[in-house]
Amino acid sequence: MAGKPTKVVLAYSGGLDTSVMLKWIKETYRCPVVAYAADIGQGAGELEGLEKKALATGADACHVLDLKEEFARDFVFPMLRGGAVYEGHYLLGTSIARPMIAKGQMEVVRKTGADAVAHGATGKGNDQVRFEVGYAAFDPSITIIAPWRTWDFGGRSELVAYAQRHGIPIPVTAAKPYSMDRNLLHISFEGGILEDPWAEPPEDMFVLTASPEKAPDKPAYVEVGFENGDPVSLDGERLAPVALMERLNALAGRHGVGRVDLVENRFVGMKSRGVYETPAGTVLHAARRGVESLTLDREVLHLRDSLIPQYAKLVYNGFWFSPEREFLQAAVDEAARSVWGTARVKLFKGTCQVAGRKAPKEKNLYRPDLATFEADSVYSQKDAEGFIRLNALRLKVRAQRGK
Repeated sequence: MAGKPTKVVLAYSGGLDTSVMLKWIKETYRCPVVAYAADIGQGAGELEGLEKKALATGADACHVLDLKEEFARDFVFPMLRGGAVYEGHYLLGTSIARPMIAKGQMEVVRKTGADAVAHGATGKGNDQVRFEVGYAAFDPSITIIAPWRTWDFGGRSELVAYAQRHGIPIPVTAAKPYSMDRNLLHISFEGGILEDPWAEPPEDMFVLTASPEKAPDKPAYVEVGFENGDPVSLDGERLAPVALMERLNALAGRHGVGRVDLVENRFVGMKSRGVYETPAGTVLHAARRGVESLTLDREVLHLRDSLIPQYAKLVYNGFWFSPEREFLQAAVDEAARSVWGTARVKLFKGTCQVAGRKAPKEKNLYRPDLATFEADSVYSQKDAEGFIRLNALRLKVRAQRGK
């Protein structure tokens, strides 16, 4: 850190870590601290009373920005167009939220004239990278305070004791010894009892999804409409991005769809266990692929899919504002221009399956008259003979070596 800050904007959630940080920064740097929270779909309960709590804990001001529409439109939907899935399972709900939070935090820096920012990410996690790379993209000169890398607390148990000494209310209890992070796309759980990768997550932990065993015995069907690769409607009703995701979260969650339990490879070099609930995101990924199967050219689809691991890694590692992500975005967005149509998705006891798909004639590449097993007049089966012979030629040459 270069020099003593004169005003700090703290990314504040009201949870254990950032509540302690607010008090600690005030005591350590003796300067004003502005608490900042981004409303990206945590739910009203998590944000309720946040400003009052921040001021009571020592904040000089508290800014809560409603960023839900921007988050859905400019972060989640572009990522969905890229088909981003990290290591085959993780739909990147936390990863994509961090650059949105960093962008909002830098807006508060500009409004308040602050010269420093602080975040609650630990020195072991990915979020420290995501936040700080995001800050650098907006102001390379900003001073960054990362308390977990500098203070003397050895772990969260010591934070709990500090909070209790200072009368700071905290949400982590012996009954729920894990951390939670929620936004419009998902909710994540990590730490505490989940650090044992053999231990099954307790059922009472889940928030967005019903237990598949207790989900309705009758499946639900939902039709998701797409234009230019983005979901625009549910069951024929056009909806704005936030409303669409909220409704789909409720529907899919009721049927137990969207749970993921995995051990992932962090950017900083270690493996970690995370449990996630992503109801709407799970359905949107499946539905989009259903429409793509009709509307994307084979080679474009295969090339786009080959880019997914690299795109997902950039999001996971925190490089949303990087030129390479923007480069890949331009490519996947060009492909997405063809993705128009509707997928009918079946939701049943934790499963999500495309049960039907259709596309307007001008976008549809599927030709029943070509694909049929019945007699047709548009495809000569004899043409396949030469096609196979030419594709097998190199294998024949290889097999004939030395003979």
